[in-house]
Amino acid sequence: MIKEQISQAILVSGESGAGKTESTKMLMQYLAFMGGRNNNTGERSVEQKVLESNPVLEAFGNAKTVRNNNSSRFGKFVEIQFDGRGRISGAAIRTYLLERSRVCQVSDPERNYHCFYMLCAAPPEDVEKFKVGNPRTFHYLNQSNCFELDVLDDSKEYLETKRAMDIVGINQAEQEAIFRVVAAILHLGNVEFVKGKKTDGAEPKDDKSRLHLKTAADLFMCDEKSLEDSLCKRVIVTRGDRITKSLDPATAAISRDALAKIVYSKLFDWLVQKINISIGQDPESKFLIGVLDIYGFESFKTNSFEQFCINLTNEKLQQHFNQHVFKMEQEEYKKEQIDWSYIEFVDNQDILDLVEKKPGGIIALLDEACMFPRSTHETFAEKLYQTFKDHKRFVKPKLSRTDFTICHYAGDVTYQTELFLEKNKDLVVPEHQTLLNASKCSFVSSLFPPLPEETSKSSKFSSIATGFKQQLQSLLETLNATEPHYVRCIKPNNALKPGIFENNNILQQLRCGGVMEAIRISTAGFPSRKMFREFINRFSILAPEVLNGSYNDVAASKRILEKSNLSGYQFLHILHFAIIASAMLFHRLILWLTGLLLLQVGKTKVFLRAGQMAELDARRGAVLGVSAIVIQRKFRAYLSRRHFNLLRLSSIKLQAFCRGQAVRHQYARMRRAAACLNIQKHSRKFLARKAYKNLYFSSVTIQAGIRGMIARDKLLLRKQMRAVTVIQSQCRRFLASHHYLRLKKAAITTQCAWRGKLARRELRNIRMAAKETGALLEANTKLEKQVEELTWELKKMQREKELLMKEGGGTKNIAGQVPIIKEVPVIDNEFMVKLTAENEQLKALVTSLEKKIEETNKLSEERLKQASEAEMKIIELKTAMQRLEEKISDMETEDKILRQKALLSAPSRKMSPESSFASSTPLQNGNHAQLNSGPSKRFGREDSRMRRSKIELPQAQEGVDSLIKCTTQNLGFSQEKPVAAFTIYKCLVHWRTLEAERTSAFDNLIQMIGSSLEKQDDNDHMAYWLSNTSALLFLLQSSLKSSAAAQKPPAPTSFFSRMTQSFRSSSANLAVGVVRQVEAKYPALLFKQQLTAYVEKIYGIIRDNLKKDLSLLLSCCIQVPRASKGTAFKTFEESEKVDSSPACHWQRIIESLNKHLSTLKENFVPPTLIQKIFIQIFAYINTQLFNSFLVRRECCTFSNGQYVKYGLAELELWCAQVTEEYAGSSWGELKHTRQAVAFLVCFFYSFTRLEFVELLIYTLVV
Repeated sequence: MIKEQISQAILVSGESGAGKTESTKMLMQYLAFMGGRNNNTGERSVEQKVLESNPVLEAFGNAKTVRNNNSSRFGKFVEIQFDGRGRISGAAIRTYLLERSRVCQVSDPERNYHCFYMLCAAPPEDVEKFKVGNPRTFHYLNQSNCFELDVLDDSKEYLETKRAMDIVGINQAEQEAIFRVVAAILHLGNVEFVKGKKTDGAEPKDDKSRLHLKTAADLFMCDEKSLEDSLCKRVIVTRGDRITKSLDPATAAISRDALAKIVYSKLFDWLVQKINISIGQDPESKFLIGVLDIYGFESFKTNSFEQFCINLTNEKLQQHFNQHVFKMEQEEYKKEQIDWSYIEFVDNQDILDLVEKKPGGIIALLDEACMFPRSTHETFAEKLYQTFKDHKRFVKPKLSRTDFTICHYAGDVTYQTELFLEKNKDLVVPEHQTLLNASKCSFVSSLFPPLPEETSKSSKFSSIATGFKQQLQSLLETLNATEPHYVRCIKPNNALKPGIFENNNILQQLRCGGVMEAIRISTAGFPSRKMFREFINRFSILAPEVLNGSYNDVAASKRILEKSNLSGYQFLHILHFAIIASAMLFHRLILWLTGLLLLQVGKTKVFLRAGQMAELDARRGAVLGVSAIVIQRKFRAYLSRRHFNLLRLSSIKLQAFCRGQAVRHQYARMRRAAACLNIQKHSRKFLARKAYKNLYFSSVTIQAGIRGMIARDKLLLRKQMRAVTVIQSQCRRFLASHHYLRLKKAAITTQCAWRGKLARRELRNIRMAAKETGALLEANTKLEKQVEELTWELKKMQREKELLMKEGGGTKNIAGQVPIIKEVPVIDNEFMVKLTAENEQLKALVTSLEKKIEETNKLSEERLKQASEAEMKIIELKTAMQRLEEKISDMETEDKILRQKALLSAPSRKMSPESSFASSTPLQNGNHAQLNSGPSKRFGREDSRMRRSKIELPQAQEGVDSLIKCTTQNLGFSQEKPVAAFTIYKCLVHWRTLEAERTSAFDNLIQMIGSSLEKQDDNDHMAYWLSNTSALLFLLQSSLKSSAAAQKPPAPTSFFSRMTQSFRSSSANLAVGVVRQVEAKYPALLFKQQLTAYVEKIYGIIRDNLKKDLSLLLSCCIQVPRASKGTAFKTFEESEKVDSSPACHWQRIIESLNKHLSTLKENFVPPTLIQKIFIQIFAYINTQLFNSFLVRRECCTFSNGQYVKYGLAELELWCAQVTEEYAGSSWGELKHTRQAVAFLVCFFYSFTRLEFVELLIYTLVV
């Protein structure tokens, strides 16, 4: 693999018991050793996991058969992936056709799968946990008398299997669940059925069966009653009803076995999938080595569906062997144009056509028979007899009406069709699926995921044979992509004992495996061949002159063959001249003699018969031997010469060392004498210097003591003079400071008294004005009450007048109904006079009341004017009072500044405690002065609160117009917040408009917002108003709380109402420091509803504008233009260079999305709204593209699929770039289009356009 840079495959084949599994283990161990890498971490390496996967798969997929104690009852293909350096980087395991029927049916003396016996031989705690015991007590195991094997210890194998599970990544919880399922299958097999006493259906036979049923339900973690119903009943779904049908005991037993088989099959598939996930595959691997361990050719007394599939596998592999070894061999001879005779070999293509040809093959007929409910094995066999009666490979036995014989390459095999139909049906009973999917054990429920709705209604047929044929085709495609190597395992005897060889049996196996045929073809052809360049590189040593460059490859190869003196090549020259000289009569004879040649020179290769390559290697070895002798002679001379030179050099060095040692000793003696003289000189110098230093240090110490005593006396005198000066300065400072503080205290006391007098005088004036204003307000309230009473009396009189008018009309009607008697007319004049008088009185009373109302209105207006004037006076007084306070504070600050200046101007001397205490007194007086001004401030605040509510309502009415004029303009944003929305909200809160029961401010604001939406095509304008209206709506939602009398608002029903409720979290950031809870009145709640409608309207306008922009581009993106199909799949960089490329439409879509996104971001639209907009836009894109595939058949082409796939990749990249904050689940809205494109690109060649559209519709429905 490393040398030729080609992936390899090893095909291990042979009869059952020939050692295929053990050979595969040894091959995998070798590959793991050669391709393993140093693993210094604590994790398990890939090669360890690959090796440890064998015990797990053998425990659950191997069993004892008649011919083998550890027979693999499934096929296995292991792909070991390597990186560029030849190290293992990943692996994958594929399995084929597990023998599921063995779970329920075992022939004597075979055994069931090893895992059942391992679990029964487990440690006592596991046996008690899983409620198992002696294997002889279980029906699925006691059908055979073989329970133990001499070469296999089940208890040890159980522990080894668990250890291997730990290595491949199966944790303890999953291991426990696996063995729980295995134990449940054993208990399920012990459930027997009899006909029920009350009903005709089946039921458990006795208490023992019910106990096993309960144990199985506990292990499956499902309901016992549901498990019993799934085994004994079937639910038939009709158009209008569901019918429950009871099963007879035989059918219930079949249902039990079907459940056991499907559970075990699902468990085995899960193990393989888990191992593959744990090992991990390397998508970037350079090469792979595949090891195929698959069942060998089988022929028993009773051959069923499993043997049919196994022998089909061997036929396919034999064909692959024939194509690789025989057909490719002869095709290469033709390609190289050498003289050869055609070699006959057995081709089994007719057998493969007999089995898998479609339509008309055995598998096709079997699937057809399985689809019809009334078909039986007799009808299936009869169909085979009619279809293949003239086929040379198909034979009908004379003594059987349902068997058939196929003449395989390895021999004739007779198959019994009794169980073909049942074993080919891969049925999943809906009751079993529903039961185990609802299991409380997550592992069991994961084995049975919920089926689609259509599949769950009834059990649909799925062919095992067809699926197995597809797996074989995939395997052969993998093998064809690699260079195959064949390992034929030969079983020496049928007794499975060492040292015994059965010659006939071995020859039969060699003949069945194609080995004898391969040997025959190899001896008849040219098994040894080499390319000219390889041949020259290896054997150029036989003719060194070919390397000088004057020969080409063909001439160089021929020259090497001439120099090698091969007999076949000399004979070739003789025949060449004979062909030229001979007549046509001897041409055939000469060609036959040419076939006896031992070598041939083709167009690119040199072909050699068997043994010739060894002869060339021997002559090459002889030349290399002579060359080796010459090299050895030269090398030995070189070694002797080098040894002599070393001896001579060593003697010279030894003499030089001895002479140098003598000179060094003499030099050491001279150095010792000079050192003695030097030591004496330095010792004498040291003693003299020491005596001088002692004398010098003594004199210096005496002088320093005397000088220090004089300096200390001078320092003491200076300290005393400085202390006297400091005492005098402090005393003078204290006297001056004391005098200044007394003057300052007196000035501050005088100022405070005068200011207090002025403040008390001003306070009396303010109180008088407040009393006058209170009297005016009381008079105003009394007048309002009188007006209300008069209004109520007026309404009461109007009601009485209306009643009188109604009575008068009633009398008129009665008068009209009474028949007129012309002879005697009667009129009640007195009653009419009373009525007219009362009417006149009422009219006079009404006019008087109207006059009183007018007078009261005038009086109230005058009093309101007086109250407003009084309020203006109060405001003026407040301003004057504030000015006075400011003046007082200014005076105090000036006073503080003067005091600080005075303190700074004083000399910087330390103050005594008495002076610091005296200086704190004026500060306390100043504080008292400030406290005295406090009552006036409090009075002003309380007074302002009393009249604020009556002043703010007129101010709110006057400020609405100015607010609307201000907010109509684009005020922009401040700290990512809309200025207009916060301005409107603060004005509404300040004016208490939200608490008003009647106001026109909300109508004006709504009218202003509606007039601002006239520019619907301007997305920037719309985004600005969407940001402002949404922010204002969030503020109102956070601050408004309905009053107790208001009804509870209904739950939101529209899409946008539900969406705005999800913005509470985002509005919290806007309302920090701004929102204040108020009692909402009806106008405020109505305004909030209207504002919600406008936000929804603006949101829809922006969304529709974006859809309008994208609709034209989408119509161009659905189908690739014919003129540019060649450039439709260029990369993004290439599409930028060519403006006319169809990929520009997708780029324009991306640009449009980016433009709208930037517009929304610049106007600080909430991310939730942006996310909803783009989710709906992507749903719109998905609908347009998917409908185009469904409606327009010309769009269902491979080029269009690639084109749309490119656009989807661009959209996915855009979603990743803008992050989930703005994109959200937009990419998920394109799932239907992505599935359609995947079908179109991947499976386009397998479907017609009509079938593709039907597949899309089916996918959409699912």
